Parts: sequence; structure tokens; C-alpha cells
Amino acid sequence: MSLTFFEKGTGTPLILLHGFCENKTIWNPFIDSLAKDFRVVSFDLPGFGENKPVKEITIEQAADEVADALKLLKIEKCVMVGHSLGGYVSLAFAEKYAQYLLGFGLFHSSALEDDEEKKNTRNKTADFIKRNGMRLFSQSFVEPLFFPKYRQYLKEPIEKLKEEVAQCSADSVVAYTYAMRDRKERIEVLKSVQVPVLFVVGKNDQAVPLEASLKQCYLPKNALVQFLDETAHMGMIERPDETYKIIKYFTTYCS
Repeated sequence: MSLTFFEKGTGTPLILLHGFCENKTIWNPFIDSLAKDFRVVSFDLPGFGENKPVKEITIEQAADEVADALKLLKIEKCVMVGHSLGGYVSLAFAEKYAQYLLGFGLFHSSALEDDEEKKNTRNKTADFIKRNGMRLFSQSFVEPLFFPKYRQYLKEPIEKLKEEVAQCSADSVVAYTYAMRDRKERIEVLKSVQVPVLFVVGKNDQAVPLEASLKQCYLPKNALVQFLDETAHMGMIERPDETYKIIKYFTTYCS
């Protein structure tokens, strides 16, 4: 498989990985600005965006696909930032392909595995999608990712994201639901990694709670941590100015 991607700019390679039910366009608002300083590559993860659907996938396999794509692009060193699912892939990548990394970022993501309650929720999600399809799932999935106070203000991007989620392959989404459920803890990766690690944490994130992030952000030898107030799970939409500044600073810091 060769992953679809968008690329722009020159300089230090900055790899952007999207989250669950997203695609490479989630980063579009930042690419032109970031490309003034860096070689920005935004990938579609296997099964999402313009890639073919998948019926089975693991987080490790997704990381392998990213590594293969970097080889094709002749990228030997990079900074990688992953949102949510993309953060899980970044951690798996850091575990297996550390030699590629100048630094990596967990953007509303976590090195912890799912607890039993979360695993049960994943199973219910997969069952719901199998019975009802992606469009109905998108109606209940998207809004809770945003801080309630700003949902009306962000109505247009929320509706756009709902439509993008509805267009996702049900097979791919179910496969990733199980992949996230079954992913392993990677706390040891954070403890042992030799490059800087970025944590972007929404103080009101229900998907990756603040308390979970606080258990992790002090573990790396070199960590940069940004807490975003009145922000849930979609900082790139809820806090676009801060997102751009954080990613630019971190990539410069690692370069």
C-alpha cells in the first residue's frame, strides 16, 4: 500500500497524522503557513481519505505504512505530530522507527491503553456502525468532541466534519475501532525516547481526559506541554491560532 498524502514546502520534514474518522485535510488550515518554514507532509492513514478501505488493521501496521511512505519520499529525519489515533500511530512509530524522529507530538492523544470501560465502549461503537452505518454514527460522534460552550459558534466546521465522518468506509472505521481497543500501552516509549515529545492537552477533553495526560507528560526526558483551556478533543478547530504556533515552535525546537 502507498499512502495518499499532501506535501508542500521545504526544510525540516513535518509529518502530520490525522485522527479517527478524519483525513489529511484536517490540517489544511495550517499547511500554507507551516510550509513557509518546513516540508509539510499530511498523510491519509490506511483506510481513510483517498486510500482504499481496510477490513483489518493494527496500530503497528499503520505505523509500518507511514514508515514505508517516508522511505518512498526519501525522508530520513522528521518531526511527527499525530492527533488522537494519529498519536497512537506516532507512538508505535517511535517504538519501532525511532531513528527517523527528531521529535514527535501527541495532539490530544495518549500512551495509555484502553481500560475495560473504554474497551466496552469501542465494542458498542463497532456494533452500532455495523447495524446503522456511518451517517447515523456521525450524528452522535462528532459534537461531543468539541467544548460545549463553542459548539454553536463552530457549527459550520462541526457540520463539515459530520459529513466527512459519514463518508468514511464503515469497514475501515470498525477495523480501527478494534485496533484502538486492542492497542498496547506505550508508557515505556515515553520514558525511553531520546527526542523531544510534545503534548497538546485539551483541559475539557472527554476522549483523552486531563488526568490521563497528567500521568504521562512528565515521563519523557524532554517534554513540551501545552494545556488548552475551554478546549475538548479538536484543538486544531477549537484553537487554530494556538495550534499553528505550538506546532511551528515545536518543529523549530526539534530541528
